[in-house]
Amino acid sequence: MIVVDNLGVSFSGNVLFEDVNLKFVPGECYGLIGANGAGKSTFLKVMAKELESTSGAINIPDGCRVSMLRQDHFAYESQTVLDTVLMGHQALYTVYEERMRLYDKTELTDAEGERIGELESQFGEMDGYVAESDAATMLADLGIYTDKHDKPMAQLDGSEKVRVLLAQALFGEPDVLLLDEPTNQLDYLSVLWLEKFIMDFKNTVIVVSHDRHFLNKVCTYIADVDFGQIKLYPGNYDFWKQSSELIQHQQQDKKQKDEKKIKELEAFVRRFSANASKSKQATSRKKMIEKLRPDEMPTSRRRSPFIHFKPFRSCGSRVLTVKHLTASVGGDVVLKDVSFTLEKDDKLAIVGQNGVSKTALLDVLAGEIVPDAGSIEWGDTIRTSYFPKDNTAYFKDKASIMDWLSSYQDSVDNEALRGFLGRMLFSGDDAKKNVQVLSGGEKARAMFSRMMMADGNVLVFDEPTNHLDLEAISAINMALETFEGGLILTSHDFQLLNTVPNRILEVSPYGMIERRTDFDSYMQDERVAKIRDSWAVSA
Repeated sequence: MIVVDNLGVSFSGNVLFEDVNLKFVPGECYGLIGANGAGKSTFLKVMAKELESTSGAINIPDGCRVSMLRQDHFAYESQTVLDTVLMGHQALYTVYEERMRLYDKTELTDAEGERIGELESQFGEMDGYVAESDAATMLADLGIYTDKHDKPMAQLDGSEKVRVLLAQALFGEPDVLLLDEPTNQLDYLSVLWLEKFIMDFKNTVIVVSHDRHFLNKVCTYIADVDFGQIKLYPGNYDFWKQSSELIQHQQQDKKQKDEKKIKELEAFVRRFSANASKSKQATSRKKMIEKLRPDEMPTSRRRSPFIHFKPFRSCGSRVLTVKHLTASVGGDVVLKDVSFTLEKDDKLAIVGQNGVSKTALLDVLAGEIVPDAGSIEWGDTIRTSYFPKDNTAYFKDKASIMDWLSSYQDSVDNEALRGFLGRMLFSGDDAKKNVQVLSGGEKARAMFSRMMMADGNVLVFDEPTNHLDLEAISAINMALETFEGGLILTSHDFQLLNTVPNRILEVSPYGMIERRTDFDSYMQDERVAKIRDSWAVSA
C-alpha cells in the first residue's frame, strides 16, 4: 500500500495542492484527472522521486519497484530497442549488462568466475532467463517486430519510440506503474492492447490521461486534482463525472435555498430590530444568518470553452471525389491508390496504424502537399477549413492573439473578435498574449476560433484533441457531433471516434479499407482484420 501523508506542492508561492491524504492499493487503477496545470504530472514526479514535495511525503514500502513512462523520446538514441525495454527493470538490467560483459571476455580470473556464479543466481531469481523473450513479445504486441529489436532507437520514428518507451515502463511487472498520457501517439490497436494489459495487471496503476474511453475502460478509481486538493472517487471517469455534477447541483440548490432564507431573515431583522418585544427574536435570526452565510468557495481550475462551427451554407450534392491517390513522404510511399467520395453530411474518420499516412492524406486534401498520382475534386459549393496536427507555421509571427485572429478575418470588428476569443477562454488581458508563447492547448483553442470565423461547410481535423484537457475535449466532441456539414478527421480519442463519424476509411502504405459504419463495428469486422493482417505480411 502507498500512503500519501499531508502532501503539498507549490512553486514560487503558487500552491498546486496541499494537505493531500490518500491511499493507493494493489490491484486498482487510479485515473489522475484535472485541468492543465493542476499538478497531475507533478504528482507523478513526486511519487517517482524525481521531484521533492514542499510538505508531507509519499510513503512507498521498501523494495517496492516503481516504473514510470518516460516522455523523453531521445533519451536512448544509442541503445538498441531491446536493451531500452530491458532498462525498464534497472536492477535486472544492471545484472544482465555485467553478466554479458564478463561472458564477452576470452579469459576470466577466479574472482570473475565467482562473480559470474553470483550474477547467474541473481539473474535466475529475477526471471532474467526469460527477460529477452518477454521483452520481445511485448514489443511485437505493440507493433515493433523482431527486425527492429537490435536497431538503435535513433533509427525509429516518433510513434515507434513511444511504443518502445511504453514497453519499457510495463516491462518486468513493476509494483507501481505510473503512466503519464500513455495513449498519446498510439494507434488504436496499441491502445486496445494497453487497455487489456492494465485490466489484467495485478499491481497498482496510476495513470494521467485525457482519453475518456481509456479512463472508463481501465480505471477503478478517479483521483481528481482540483481546488488545491486531490480527492478519490470510486468508479471510472463517467461515474466520477455524474457524481461530481450531482454534487455541484446539490451545492447550488443548497446555496440558492440558503440565500432565499437569508433574505427572509434579514427582512425580519430590519423590521423588528428596534422593537423591544421582538429584539430577542431579531438577535436569534442574526445568528441564524451568520450560520447560513456560505463560506467562500475555492476556485476550480476547470473551464470549458464554447465551440460551435456554423457553415456559411449547406453543402451541395457533390462534396469531394478522390481517385487513385498515391503520395510519398521523404521518398517513402505512404498512400497507395486511395479512392473515395464524400457525400453531403458525411462524417468520415481516417484511421490507421501509420500516422504519417493519415496526416499525408489530410495534407493532400488541404493542398499542403502534392500527391504523386491521382486526383482530388472539391464541389463548387464547398469551403474547407483545416486543423493540422502541426500548427507551428500558423504561429511564427510575433503578434497578440487578437491581432493574429484579425489577420484571418479583417472584416470582423474587435467586439466580435473578443467574442470568439472569449468562448475559447481568452478573456481580458489574455487576448493580448503573444501567440509565440501559447501552450499547445492554447494554440489549439486559437485555431478553433479561426475555424469558427471561417464558416467552412467541410471541416478537416488532424488530431483535434491533442494538448486539450478533458473539458475542451468534451467541448470539441460535442461541436463535431452537432456540426451540420461535411467532416473529415483523424483522432486517437476512442469516444470521439465512437460518437462522431458515420464512415471509416483506413489508409496505409499498402492500400485502403472503407466502410460506412460506426467505429466499434468497424473494429469488430473480421474482414477488416484479415486485410490488415495481409498488410503486416507485406511490411
